[in-house]
Amino acid sequence: MNYRHLYHAGNFADVLKHIVVINLINSLLQKDAPFCFLDTHAGKGYYDLLSDSAKKNKEYTGGIMKIINAENPPWLVKRYLGCVQKINSRLSHSRYSSLRYYPGSPFIVRPFLRPQDRIIATELHPQEYQELKNACASDKQMAIHQSDGYQGLKAFLPPQERRGLTLIDPPFESPEEFKHLINSIQIALKRFETGIYTIWYPIKERLLVDQFHRSLKETVQKEVIAVELSIYPEDVPGHLNGCGLVVINPPWKFDQEISSILPWLWKALTINHQGKHRIWRIC
Repeated sequence: MNYRHLYHAGNFADVLKHIVVINLINSLLQKDAPFCFLDTHAGKGYYDLLSDSAKKNKEYTGGIMKIINAENPPWLVKRYLGCVQKINSRLSHSRYSSLRYYPGSPFIVRPFLRPQDRIIATELHPQEYQELKNACASDKQMAIHQSDGYQGLKAFLPPQERRGLTLIDPPFESPEEFKHLINSIQIALKRFETGIYTIWYPIKERLLVDQFHRSLKETVQKEVIAVELSIYPEDVPGHLNGCGLVVINPPWKFDQEISSILPWLWKALTINHQGKHRIWRIC
């Protein structure tokens, strides 16, 4: 429970994660029926990139700043940039503002909610929870809970809307995190088998990632698609060389839409043309 996302806010991993989330939310918006977005490890809501913690590593300069400065962004990237601009405009009380704040997943999704939709966000860290609670205090479409994210899967699934997206984005502090994910997603699917689930994971050791993918194939009797983007070679153990997301019950044309923007994202984010990108069906 020591992880603080402020040190990493707006980095290349956030960029990929939030663009995928926006794509999935957009698919839910194609029907009038309400949906619920469940964020199991929500963080504090938004992050001040000019704080001492964020400036320590300045990871946002290799993520959101590169996207802002890249030419000819695809439509999905433009929607993502619109979410970033919205939180900066709101907090600076100005229509036009420079980049200072980076939105966490709840505030990436919030601009897309219609009156019938809602967000449930869980966060265990006491300070992160309180800051998120304060940021959403007057918003009746956002319910904030201080609890373990994996317990939240049991507590809040299935949602009353019977449609929705669940984002599972753990800090990977535990060496057993991949095992926790497999166990938890099995429980979640038993409770809400038609929901869309996306799980973020780091690429530090390819062997562990491959084992995770094999476990998903063996235990999840649903369609699963993996999306990965690396900005460094993957043979540097212990280093965050890249990241990925698996999407369970992906919407129609999800793989086509993400495939169309992955080359642009990789070109914008890679370090000296290192790393790679790919999307494929696990099962």
